[in-house]
Amino acid sequence: MAGVRAPAPTSVVFDVGNVLVDWNPRAFFARHVTDSARLDRLMSEVLTLEWHTQHDAGRDFADTSAERIALYPDEAENIRRWGADFGETIGDLLPGMADLVADLDAAGVPLYAITNFSHEFWPPFRAREAALFDRFRDVVVSGEVKLIKPDPAIYGLALERFGLVPGEALFVDDRQDNVEAGERAGLVGHRFVDAPALRAALRGYDLI
Repeated sequence: MAGVRAPAPTSVVFDVGNVLVDWNPRAFFARHVTDSARLDRLMSEVLTLEWHTQHDAGRDFADTSAERIALYPDEAENIRRWGADFGETIGDLLPGMADLVADLDAAGVPLYAITNFSHEFWPPFRAREAALFDRFRDVVVSGEVKLIKPDPAIYGLALERFGLVPGEALFVDDRQDNVEAGERAGLVGHRFVDAPALRAALRGYDLI
């Protein structure tokens, strides 16, 4: 009926990298590669986001690293380091996010996540951040389900698994393409900038 306001979301679905935690592989490798030109080549040509996306999509690091080392044998050590030390490319929780998640949990707001993350790298990271993720009811990990944002199928799977209907959840992601894909699937989108802006949005929905 015209003029009827859509119901406000009652749950929150988070992205993980660069929403809950800082992810900056270049900062990690800068500690090991001091030559700036070599570091630029390493991050722009060898250890690219496109290459890493294969892990998020479910490929094993043993396979992708072997292929990469064959192409770039001079960077074999750093390619192997990506797998061995991936957890160290992930920094601390972003400012204000631990408190925000704790406040939502204390208010009884159901918490979920959809993350593009390797099925191999996720378990040790999940264990490291257990205090945070123990507050979540479920997390869809792209590498486990072999679907990756912004593929519409991962949002449909998440809504079904979480038991959510369209309009019921606020979806928080730092990438606009992911937010827009979530909105098309029936989530209420919020492009993440920082914790204060997100907290203000959550207050607007009476979630916090």
